[in-house]
Amino acid sequence: MEKEHQIFGIRAIIEAIQSGKEVDKVFIQKEISGELMKDLMKVMKRANINFSYVPVEKLNRLTPNNHQGAVATISPIGFIELEHLVDSTVASGTTPLFLILDQISDARNFGAIIRTAECTGVNGIIVQKSGSAPVNGDTVKTSAGAVFNVPICKVEHIKDAIFYLQGSGIKTVAATEKTDQNIYDISLNEPVAIIMGSEDRGINPSVLKIVDEKAKLPMFGTIGSLNVSVACGAFLYEAVRQRN
Repeated sequence: MEKEHQIFGIRAIIEAIQSGKEVDKVFIQKEISGELMKDLMKVMKRANINFSYVPVEKLNRLTPNNHQGAVATISPIGFIELEHLVDSTVASGTTPLFLILDQISDARNFGAIIRTAECTGVNGIIVQKSGSAPVNGDTVKTSAGAVFNVPICKVEHIKDAIFYLQGSGIKTVAATEKTDQNIYDISLNEPVAIIMGSEDRGINPSVLKIVDEKAKLPMFGTIGSLNVSVACGAFLYEAVRQRN
């Protein structure tokens, strides 16, 4: 973790959250307690910030400083509101192309997806606040800096974002093997949001129930699955092909 993207110390983390800093995640030492820690937990809960309990050895690897049992990762970018993302994209006169990432927690996969999204003209990426990969040093490096060029929106719930997009006239397409429909048989030459899920869990079943269409990539080998960043690239470039 790059030092400019971290905060250490319980009180400093509380102040950062209360001042509106984009805190992605807080690592807390196992079995630590005290009134200050209780205050931190309350502040994190109100702000809906991810946290996990880790051994003190991990915190010591993150920073050589006196961390008091807590280290936070800070996003190097700002995030955009969903309503503003949709409104600004529509106002620009382009045919909206959004990407929704459901339960993708690996920072390197996230970075690779952002890089592909930038290359294919994606107007914005939508992720859920909880359970999603942070924007950290690994994300920035893997994205080759594309993270600074693609608007990213964090939402409380993916389903609410999908309902909002649908209400705005944007079709939602889920990339899933749980369908007979091929990606090359559906229209992406219209306002659309493509939804990608994690490699191990896929897209949440509750999300699959509400999307407009489902599509899969044809698979001819014995492995049966692709890395999510590779699959995402295939979907996005099919959208590019149809639009050009």
